[in-house]
Amino acid sequence: MELIDILDENKNITGEIKTKDEVHSRGLWHQTVHVWFINSNNEILLQRRSKMKKAYPGMWDISVAGHISIGEDSLRAIFREVKEEIGVDLEESSLKFIGTIKREKVLNNNTYFDNEFNDIYLVKRDLEINKLNLQEEEVAEIQWVKISEFKKWVEEKKLDLVPHEKECELLFRFI
Repeated sequence: MELIDILDENKNITGEIKTKDEVHSRGLWHQTVHVWFINSNNEILLQRRSKMKKAYPGMWDISVAGHISIGEDSLRAIFREVKEEIGVDLEESSLKFIGTIKREKVLNNNTYFDNEFNDIYLVKRDLEINKLNLQEEEVAEIQWVKISEFKKWVEEKKLDLVPHEKECELLFRFI
């Protein structure tokens, strides 16, 4: 059971701690990390979310993303999530912070509320996807996609791509 620090609308820790399920059923503000991997071939690593996920099941998404658990900061959460989801160890020096997005989404017929602050990072690294260890509860598959193709997906609002319009605008300014 993952426990999460609750934030207010200005990203201040309130002192409340709730489960991830409670955070999303009540629409409580919380913090996540998003890590985008880019390789030397001008490709971006995308993951297809597991069909078991409550939000956006089976859709293409950020390379690695996850909630910041109680007592963690963004960096500790990144190291944990990247290791859990794709089996890669990162060094702090490989991370480039590109910004924070405040995001409010209501999903699943008004039963899932995603009120979060997304700390967004970029990693330039060549990874052999056939050697990665995917966490099957989270990640169904991964693929490298040309950045130019990914930009088209975002512009066209590809139906099986998780919508991160503001985040992608920010990302495209850095790559």
